Amino acid sequence: MTTSGVVPQARFSAQARLRALQSDIMELILERELEAGDPLPTENELSVALGVGRNTLRESLKVLQALGVIEIRHGFGMFVAPSNFDALADGLTFRGRLSLRHQGLEALQLVDVRQALESGLIGSSIDVMTKEQLASIEETVKQMEELAAAGENFVAADAEFHRRLFEPLNNELLINLMGVFWKVYRKIHVEIGAGNEDLAKTAAIHRNIYAAVAAGDKVLAAELLNRHFDGIRRRISEAVGE
Repeated sequence: MTTSGVVPQARFSAQARLRALQSDIMELILERELEAGDPLPTENELSVALGVGRNTLRESLKVLQALGVIEIRHGFGMFVAPSNFDALADGLTFRGRLSLRHQGLEALQLVDVRQALESGLIGSSIDVMTKEQLASIEETVKQMEELAAAGENFVAADAEFHRRLFEPLNNELLINLMGVFWKVYRKIHVEIGAGNEDLAKTAAIHRNIYAAVAAGDKVLAAELLNRHFDGIRRRISEAVGE
């Protein structure tokens, strides 16, 4: 970058070429119908197929590894990476925590997305939920209540409660995204110093959500989930406004 803050055209062009190469590598994976765990062509083969030098290729491969698209196993080769949301979680966590230094916009937007997912899909989950799945949800509520009575935090039980709420949908992407949002929220939760929340009240909120789900009341379940996330949003806004 120059002293005037302008990115030189040559550098911009190089970045554009690297992004284009990364897209070409992903297209090659799709065209060859490779799946998670399948080996990629060697560096030499990729260089020839894509018409680029090995140094340029390696730069793009490192980015794709960071994005969770490929795995580089030294001594073994390169492989299509399995589903991995770590990079997404790390990026969102950073953006959310960074926003807390300003107006907290990204942190609040992350809560909005999670709220929309959970309140919007709870009705569909209720439709297909079995008695066994319902019982497993209540188990997490009981864990929260027992831990709250002992004055102990119940982060893991809380996360498991929300995961089990939507397990009946059998949607792996949804469960992974919820896991990402949970990791992000826990980091933000620590950042805003919300560790002294009323544990008994939080456990009661989850008990009420469970009761609505058990009764098959989709509207009430969605409303209670919305209220739950409104509380989270309010704590973030209060912390940013201090």
